Amino acid sequence: MCPTPTASAHLPDGLILVVEDDPLILEFLCEILQEEGFKVEPQTSADAASLYLEKNAPNVALLLTDITMPGTLNGADLANLVGDRWPDKPVMVMSGYETPETSGVKHPVAFIKKPWAIGQLLDCVDSAFKSKAPRLH
Repeated sequence: MCPTPTASAHLPDGLILVVEDDPLILEFLCEILQEEGFKVEPQTSADAASLYLEKNAPNVALLLTDITMPGTLNGADLANLVGDRWPDKPVMVMSGYETPETSGVKHPVAFIKKPWAIGQLLDCVDSAFKSKAPRLH
């Protein structure tokens, strides 16, 4: 029922890089994920998240990013960067305005439309993890 055991069984030391420019939504997302047992790294822009990934990519189990954000990079750019550089890393994008297709995301990603319910968010995180789960154990 809870997606955490499945995800953590595959990625026990991984964390979710959460990228959202609205501080209230960012805090809420992090609280929800932490209550489910995930470790999170909050970032307020795709630019900051890309710098974080440069140094910490092996520790990141999942990228969860909003699409529409200010800065040099938006969430679609960040999703593409991760898909290009770390193709085995799952990516989940969210937006109330765009879809991965309309925003230019060129790699397979999990998508959730804002506003979302907590159960929908957790189901989508679980699906994102399963989409890139290792094939062999």
